[in-house]
Amino acid sequence: MKRILAGMAAAALIASGPAVAAASKARAIAKLTGIDGQPAGTVSFAATSHGVLMVFDLKGLTPGAHGIHIHTSGSCDPKVVFTSAGPHFSDDAKKLHGYLAEHGMHAGDLPNQFAASDGTLHATAISNAFSLGNGKKSIFDRDGASIIVTAKPDNYLSQPDGGSGERVACGVIMRTVAPGSAKRGSNRPHK
Repeated sequence: MKRILAGMAAAALIASGPAVAAASKARAIAKLTGIDGQPAGTVSFAATSHGVLMVFDLKGLTPGAHGIHIHTSGSCDPKVVFTSAGPHFSDDAKKLHGYLAEHGMHAGDLPNQFAASDGTLHATAISNAFSLGNGKKSIFDRDGASIIVTAKPDNYLSQPDGGSGERVACGVIMRTVAPGSAKRGSNRPHK
């Protein structure tokens, strides 16, 4: 009987292990707004063992390819065409913009994503260049971070933004689950 109870207890611990581990992974969300002030959808972020998984659910875009980048400040003011979000996030000042650039890429450089003919964009991407945790790779510093969608695709080479054109949508990235916690975090852009 003791063996059966011990086995059941061990099975319960093993079964709850992944659930507890999954609950402790950091999460965040950005609610994007278009340059016209209208809601443009969301990007959700989840820490995984392979990097940060991003799920894009956007609307109101022109059909075709768009550049997408993480920016250094948690500010999205459409009155200044989202320039308040600052430059692309980079944890290394020596790195240049773009996957194809020598000494590239910025940690905030993401792959182009494609909007359908109805202006919606549903996609996923993963990056291990930044984190939702704490430390040098974290996007959650004292002033947070934003995610920006541009009018044109990024050519992955031109400085400073890959020739990706105007900033057309922006969202402040807000922590929803802090790293190492099963509880929901605050909606502040930084820890």
